[in-house]
Amino acid sequence: MKKLHPSRILALCFIIAVPAHAQSPGIQVGDAVESFSATADNGKIWKSDQVIGKKNLVFYFYPAAMTGGCTKQACAYRDSQADLASLDAVVIGISGDEVKNLEIFKQAYNLNFTLLSDSEGKIAAKFGVPVKPGEKSIVKEVDGKEYSLSRTITTARWTFIIDKKGKLVYKSTEVNPAEDSKTVVEVLKSLN
Repeated sequence: MKKLHPSRILALCFIIAVPAHAQSPGIQVGDAVESFSATADNGKIWKSDQVIGKKNLVFYFYPAAMTGGCTKQACAYRDSQADLASLDAVVIGISGDEVKNLEIFKQAYNLNFTLLSDSEGKIAAKFGVPVKPGEKSIVKEVDGKEYSLSRTITTARWTFIIDKKGKLVYKSTEVNPAEDSKTVVEVLKSLN
Protein backbone atom coordinates (compact mmCIF):
# COMPACT_ATOMS: atom_id res chain seq x y z
CA MET A 1 0.00 0.00 0.00
CA LYS A 2 1.31 3.43 -0.98
CA LYS A 3 1.89 5.93 1.87
CA LEU A 4 0.46 9.43 1.61
CA HIS A 5 2.75 12.38 2.17
CA PRO A 6 1.85 14.27 5.40
CA SER A 7 0.94 17.42 3.45
CA ARG A 8 -1.61 15.44 1.40
CA ILE A 9 -3.10 13.99 4.58
CA LEU A 10 -3.41 17.49 6.04
CA ALA A 11 -5.03 18.81 2.85
CA LEU A 12 -7.45 15.89 2.79
CA CYS A 13 -8.43 16.49 6.44
CA PHE A 14 -9.04 20.16 5.69
CA ILE A 15 -11.31 19.36 2.75
CA ILE A 16 -13.33 16.90 4.83
CA ALA A 17 -13.55 19.18 7.90
CA VAL A 18 -14.64 22.39 6.12
CA PRO A 19 -18.36 22.49 5.24
CA ALA A 20 -19.16 23.09 1.58
CA HIS A 21 -20.70 26.51 2.26
CA ALA A 22 -17.49 27.66 3.97
CA GLN A 23 -15.49 26.84 0.83
CA SER A 24 -17.59 29.27 -1.21
CA PRO A 25 -18.42 32.35 0.88
CA GLY A 26 -20.58 34.00 -1.79
CA ILE A 27 -20.86 37.75 -2.01
CA GLN A 28 -19.14 39.95 0.56
CA VAL A 29 -19.89 43.43 1.93
CA GLY A 30 -18.62 46.01 -0.57
CA ASP A 31 -19.23 43.80 -3.62
CA ALA A 32 -21.42 44.91 -6.51
CA VAL A 33 -24.50 42.72 -6.80
CA GLU A 34 -25.60 41.11 -10.04
CA SER A 35 -29.30 41.07 -10.76
CA PHE A 36 -31.43 38.06 -9.86
CA SER A 37 -35.03 37.02 -10.40
CA ALA A 38 -37.50 34.45 -9.11
CA THR A 39 -41.19 33.67 -9.02
CA ALA A 40 -43.02 35.71 -6.40
CA ASP A 41 -45.94 34.77 -4.15
CA ASN A 42 -48.33 36.18 -6.79
CA GLY A 43 -46.99 33.81 -9.48
CA LYS A 44 -45.22 36.60 -11.40
CA ILE A 45 -41.49 36.94 -12.02
CA TRP A 46 -39.84 39.45 -9.67
CA LYS A 47 -36.57 41.05 -10.86
CA SER A 48 -34.05 42.74 -8.59
CA ASP A 49 -33.03 45.19 -11.31
CA GLN A 50 -36.44 46.82 -10.91
CA VAL A 51 -35.32 47.89 -7.42
CA ILE A 52 -31.50 48.01 -7.36
CA GLY A 53 -30.30 51.50 -8.22
CA LYS A 54 -33.61 53.04 -7.17
CA LYS A 55 -34.15 51.91 -3.58
CA ASN A 56 -32.34 50.06 -0.83
CA LEU A 57 -33.07 46.34 -1.12
CA VAL A 58 -33.39 44.26 2.04
CA PHE A 59 -33.71 40.56 1.42
CA TYR A 60 -33.64 37.74 3.86
CA PHE A 61 -33.47 33.98 3.42
CA TYR A 62 -35.57 31.93 5.81
CA PRO A 63 -35.92 28.14 6.22
CA ALA A 64 -39.66 27.54 5.74
CA ALA A 65 -42.97 29.34 5.43
CA MET A 66 -45.49 28.84 8.23
CA THR A 67 -42.95 27.72 10.85
CA GLY A 68 -42.23 29.36 14.23
CA GLY A 69 -39.10 31.47 13.73
CA CYS A 70 -39.92 32.25 10.11
CA THR A 71 -43.36 33.52 11.06
CA LYS A 72 -41.89 35.74 13.82
CA GLN A 73 -39.37 37.17 11.38
CA ALA A 74 -41.96 37.80 8.64
CA CYS A 75 -44.41 39.43 11.06
CA ALA A 76 -41.65 41.68 12.42
CA TYR A 77 -40.88 42.84 8.88
CA ARG A 78 -44.61 43.35 8.27
CA ASP A 79 -44.84 45.52 11.39
CA SER A 80 -41.71 47.51 10.42
CA GLN A 81 -42.89 48.48 6.94
CA ALA A 82 -43.51 52.15 7.79
CA ASP A 83 -39.95 52.55 9.13
CA LEU A 84 -38.47 50.67 6.18
CA ALA A 85 -40.46 52.71 3.64
CA SER A 86 -39.28 55.94 5.29
CA LEU A 87 -35.71 54.70 4.73
CA ASP A 88 -36.49 54.05 1.04
CA ALA A 89 -36.17 50.28 1.45
CA VAL A 90 -37.95 47.37 -0.20
CA VAL A 91 -38.09 44.03 1.66
CA ILE A 92 -38.08 40.60 0.03
CA GLY A 93 -38.29 37.24 1.82
CA ILE A 94 -36.71 34.24 0.04
CA SER A 95 -37.14 30.52 0.77
CA GLY A 96 -37.14 27.13 -0.92
CA ASP A 97 -40.92 26.97 -0.59
CA GLU A 98 -43.17 26.47 -3.58
CA VAL A 99 -45.13 29.54 -4.74
CA LYS A 100 -48.38 28.08 -3.34
CA ASN A 101 -46.84 27.98 0.15
CA LEU A 102 -45.79 31.62 -0.13
CA GLU A 103 -49.26 32.71 -1.19
CA ILE A 104 -50.78 30.93 1.82
CA PHE A 105 -48.10 32.30 4.19
CA LYS A 106 -48.65 35.86 2.96
CA GLN A 107 -52.42 35.56 3.31
CA ALA A 108 -52.37 33.88 6.73
CA TYR A 109 -50.23 36.62 8.32
CA ASN A 110 -51.23 39.65 6.20
CA LEU A 111 -47.65 40.08 5.00
CA ASN A 112 -47.16 43.36 3.14
CA PHE A 113 -43.99 42.56 1.20
CA THR A 114 -42.96 40.15 -1.55
CA LEU A 115 -41.93 36.54 -0.93
CA LEU A 116 -39.82 34.73 -3.54
CA SER A 117 -39.58 31.02 -4.28
CA ASP A 118 -35.98 29.82 -4.66
CA SER A 119 -36.94 26.16 -4.94
CA GLU A 120 -33.76 25.21 -6.80
CA GLY A 121 -31.47 27.24 -4.52
CA LYS A 122 -30.03 29.35 -7.36
CA ILE A 123 -30.32 32.67 -5.52
CA ALA A 124 -29.05 31.11 -2.30
CA ALA A 125 -26.00 29.79 -4.19
CA LYS A 126 -25.33 33.23 -5.67
CA PHE A 127 -25.14 34.71 -2.18
CA GLY A 128 -23.37 31.74 -0.53
CA VAL A 129 -26.35 30.84 1.65
CA PRO A 130 -26.18 27.20 2.83
CA VAL A 131 -29.00 24.91 1.72
CA LYS A 132 -30.05 21.41 2.62
CA PRO A 133 -32.87 19.17 1.38
CA GLY A 134 -36.31 20.36 2.46
CA GLU A 135 -38.95 18.39 4.29
CA LYS A 136 -41.25 16.60 1.90
CA SER A 137 -44.32 18.39 3.29
CA ILE A 138 -45.92 19.80 6.41
CA VAL A 139 -49.62 20.24 7.08
CA LYS A 140 -50.85 23.61 8.37
CA GLU A 141 -54.33 24.92 9.04
CA VAL A 142 -55.27 28.41 7.83
CA ASP A 143 -58.77 29.82 8.28
CA GLY A 144 -60.15 26.36 9.08
CA LYS A 145 -58.68 24.75 5.95
CA GLU A 146 -55.74 22.32 5.94
CA TYR A 147 -52.90 22.82 3.48
CA SER A 148 -50.04 20.48 2.65
CA LEU A 149 -46.95 22.64 2.17
CA SER A 150 -43.82 21.29 0.52
CA ARG A 151 -40.40 22.62 -0.39
CA THR A 152 -37.44 21.08 -2.12
CA ILE A 153 -34.74 22.88 -0.13
CA THR A 154 -34.31 24.59 3.22
CA THR A 155 -32.04 27.63 3.37
CA ALA A 156 -30.10 29.01 6.30
CA ARG A 157 -31.46 32.22 7.86
CA TRP A 158 -29.30 35.03 6.42
CA THR A 159 -30.08 38.73 5.80
CA PHE A 160 -28.60 41.14 3.23
CA ILE A 161 -28.93 44.83 2.33
CA ILE A 162 -28.02 46.27 -1.07
CA ASP A 163 -27.80 50.06 -1.21
CA LYS A 164 -29.13 52.28 -4.00
CA LYS A 165 -25.75 52.09 -5.74
CA GLY A 166 -26.04 48.31 -6.10
CA LYS A 167 -23.40 47.47 -3.47
CA LEU A 168 -23.82 44.97 -0.68
CA VAL A 169 -23.61 47.01 2.54
CA TYR A 170 -24.80 44.43 5.09
CA LYS A 171 -24.65 40.66 5.47
CA SER A 172 -25.73 38.75 8.57
CA THR A 173 -25.27 35.01 8.90
CA GLU A 174 -26.45 34.91 12.52
CA VAL A 175 -29.96 36.28 12.49
CA ASN A 176 -32.35 36.61 15.42
CA PRO A 177 -35.73 36.18 13.67
CA ALA A 178 -37.76 38.40 15.99
CA GLU A 179 -35.14 41.20 16.03
CA ASP A 180 -33.97 41.10 12.40
CA SER A 181 -36.14 43.93 11.12
CA LYS A 182 -35.07 46.23 13.99
CA THR A 183 -31.41 45.54 13.23
CA VAL A 184 -31.99 46.23 9.53
CA VAL A 185 -33.73 49.55 10.32
CA GLU A 186 -30.72 50.62 12.40
CA VAL A 187 -28.30 49.65 9.62
CA LEU A 188 -30.35 51.60 7.06
CA LYS A 189 -30.40 54.66 9.34
CA SER A 190 -26.59 54.51 9.52
CA LEU A 191 -26.38 54.69 5.71
CA ASN A 192 -28.02 58.12 5.60
